[in-house]
Amino acid sequence: MSDASSHSKTVAVADLRLVWTLNGHGWADCSIADGQADAEVTASYITSAPEDLLTAVARLVSGEAETRVQFEAEPTAFRWIFYRSGNDVWIRLLQLPDDAKHDNAGTEIWSTQQSVDAVARAVIRCFDEVATKYGESGYRGKWGEHFPRTELEALRSLWRTHRSDPAA
Repeated sequence: MSDASSHSKTVAVADLRLVWTLNGHGWADCSIADGQADAEVTASYITSAPEDLLTAVARLVSGEAETRVQFEAEPTAFRWIFYRSGNDVWIRLLQLPDDAKHDNAGTEIWSTQQSVDAVARAVIRCFDEVATKYGESGYRGKWGEHFPRTELEALRSLWRTHRSDPAA
């Protein structure tokens, strides 16, 4: 392998992977990995975790500089903080002893820097896989709420617009 090809592999953006697994009624595990590190968090249906995650990523795609999502694991909370600068997104995932605590009370359990495109693609792929695995009625039966079809399609539409915009 030449030096040029090995160098291009080193600077390539790591593959971002998100997996949403339903575990019992109203509980889900969400694993996230970027090829260098991974984390797993839990979400309860007492909040709109899937809808909130899809909406936060849509807001990033549309140009917002910072968005947040919180997953409740009763009493633990997992807070996702997304910072966008240009085409880059820095994701911090914090574990907090309860949902009312400030970010400073949390422990960072995972972070990564990715392109907006990579983040949107990973989240869309994740929920497409959820729909395929469970079906929308199976999802509702396990999660207790409707599949977040509206939020998924809104993100997909924004992402397509973002990708087709040469200035983006």
